[in-house]
Amino acid sequence: MKRQIVFIVMVIALVLAYGAGASERSGDANAPVELEDYLAFAAMHNAGLQVAFEQWKIAVEQVPQAKSLPDPKFTYGYFIEEVETRVGPQRNKLEIMQMFPWFGEIEARTDAAAAAAKATRKRYEAAKLKLFSEVKDAFYEYTYLARAIEIAKENLELIQHFEEVARTKYITAATGHPDVIRAQIELARLEDRLKTLEELRKPIVARLNAVLNRQSLEMLPWPRKAEFRVAEVSREKMIELLRARNPELEALDFELEAAKNRVDLAKKKFWPDVGVGVGWTDTGSALSPGMSDSGKDPIILMFTMNLPIWREGYKAAELQAKANVRKASHQKKQAENTIIALAERSLYDFEDSDRKRKLYGDVLIPKSEELLEASETAYKAGTIDFLSLINAQQKLLEFQLYYERATTDNQQELARLEMLVGAEL
Repeated sequence: MKRQIVFIVMVIALVLAYGAGASERSGDANAPVELEDYLAFAAMHNAGLQVAFEQWKIAVEQVPQAKSLPDPKFTYGYFIEEVETRVGPQRNKLEIMQMFPWFGEIEARTDAAAAAAKATRKRYEAAKLKLFSEVKDAFYEYTYLARAIEIAKENLELIQHFEEVARTKYITAATGHPDVIRAQIELARLEDRLKTLEELRKPIVARLNAVLNRQSLEMLPWPRKAEFRVAEVSREKMIELLRARNPELEALDFELEAAKNRVDLAKKKFWPDVGVGVGWTDTGSALSPGMSDSGKDPIILMFTMNLPIWREGYKAAELQAKANVRKASHQKKQAENTIIALAERSLYDFEDSDRKRKLYGDVLIPKSEELLEASETAYKAGTIDFLSLINAQQKLLEFQLYYERATTDNQQELARLEMLVGAEL
């Protein structure tokens, strides 16, 4: 009977444990887990990226408008008092006129609109790269938090073990009661640190939901750690790629091209627009019988042009267009200098974090683990005090967290560099 009760209790415990785990796993079936899932979700749902895409579409639709001729003008005239002519009274008059810009004006206008559309496309690409960089930054931070919580739990278990060791030595009178108290103090400190890390999950998830435009209130599952990407970045190659591939700089290049086309367009305004049309007059029968061409409707071929005589205004428009060219050129140079400076700083942080990652991972953590093991053995043997053992444990925890922080910083800086360069490194 007792065995049956124990078996039932075990089954219930397993079901409850599985249910609790499944609830976290399946709270939101569409929740991303891997970095690629986050990037795909953001590309589909981020509102800011959709704004940039619609701006690109708006600019593209401006090109066919720039190509088109102005609408032809239709004129209808009704003679309130009919005008009597030799061939008969004129009663109605119809005219249609099509204006044609001066040679090259449509081409200059179209080229300006096309360059502006290309610039908007590059700004969309820049917005996408920036979004992906933000997603990667938040994802790596979430991954770091998951690992930091694991490390804190492992150290908590280690301190609990040290407390048991100290308590055993206290019972056997091999050590004093203060060692047990010190262990309990360190245990409370680590529990508080663990609680702080666990509470940090909410704001990080909120940040991820913001860039993903994710409306769900469900907590995101812990991310699946991305494979560490090793990259060797040459400063010269980075700056070369940046100047050639950065979408912000490419957008400014197209904006400069559009500004130059608008200068050509402004120059065309010094020349007249030409119009060609045809007119038809409705004529009734002549009053005099036997009149030749009686009631014949006259057809008129018409020609018109505007007279660009107010040249001061056209000259001002040309000077304005040239000033815009200079402005676009200065903007490009300033943006290039700013982006190169940002890339230089990111490259420094990338290389510094990679150096720290290797230092902690290859040297300090293995040495700290060795020191902690030796310290525990020495404490059990009574050759060192409990403070030395705790100090060794604290160093290991510190270096483990520093290693994870340096690894996270390295991947975040790599993402920023790729955003600035506009290509994978």
